[in-house]
Amino acid sequence: MSLTISKLLKALIGVSPQQATSFSEGNTPAWKQLETAVLAAIEGYHATLDDHRLEVLVPRLNTIDLEVRGYAYEGAAMGLTGLDCMMPWKNRLQEYLDGAGGAHTYMVHIGVGEALARLRRKPEPFLKRLDPVLRWLAMDGYGFHEGFFKQRRYIEGQTIPAHLSPYARRIFDQGIGRAIWFLNGANVDRIVDKIVAFPPARQADLWCGIGVGCAYGGGVERAGIERLQAAAGQYAPQLALGAAVVAKGRQRAGNPTPHSDLACEVLCGTSSEVAAHAVDVAFQNLPIDGPEPAYAVLQQRLFDRFAGVGRQKEVVQ
Repeated sequence: MSLTISKLLKALIGVSPQQATSFSEGNTPAWKQLETAVLAAIEGYHATLDDHRLEVLVPRLNTIDLEVRGYAYEGAAMGLTGLDCMMPWKNRLQEYLDGAGGAHTYMVHIGVGEALARLRRKPEPFLKRLDPVLRWLAMDGYGFHEGFFKQRRYIEGQTIPAHLSPYARRIFDQGIGRAIWFLNGANVDRIVDKIVAFPPARQADLWCGIGVGCAYGGGVERAGIERLQAAAGQYAPQLALGAAVVAKGRQRAGNPTPHSDLACEVLCGTSSEVAAHAVDVAFQNLPIDGPEPAYAVLQQRLFDRFAGVGRQKEVVQ
């Protein structure tokens, strides 16, 4: 890709590091950890706008620190999806998924949704191009982007895009939950205050997103995770299923981290390996063409698997 085209693309759909990290409030370990994750995603995104050829892009992504490399692959998926939307004569995203991006398929699907939000495209028509189960993670990415970059509207104002189907709204809220984790610097008290301000009907999915943010993004120690689980109360299984999906995603990508292992240990009550296996089991014989989206069945199975987690623990005041 020529330097001129790359500059034009960055001007049209780029995200400056300053804009992306404007949420950060300080130099504490939690803020810096989350900031590093966001910067890795932006690096992957801009790498794609520089040169989307996989033989150039993938080696560049693989130079990024293993712990946050998944974010770089997510950002690259965002860039490839944007290019596919603007230059639809080539399916760059599918080529990516068929190659190195396949190991990071969870993060890639999230990046797709972020791109669609960035381009202000309705996401659901795009879903049919994606994996029949994981396609709904694009709605998670869509929700994360809107919550992260448009906090006043979607978190403070609690707006739901009118064009989304009822199930898409649920996964949108899971992305909003993850955005809340980042925007509040993994601060448990602030996060809980944000969640409980939403209508009760939306809180289960928000807590699921918090589980993903905690397990993948990290930023909090064991005591904080335990307080988070206690505060979730009846929604502790949602935290657990979010963490389990993260465990599977990291296992598939080969990028395990201690903070993800710790989150599974607390939120799932088991190791990340066992949590990842629970996801494998939940995938078995999924009804792809049933009355419910396959991803809804998957999450319900995981909810049932972790339904008893946290019930025996005392609430930390």
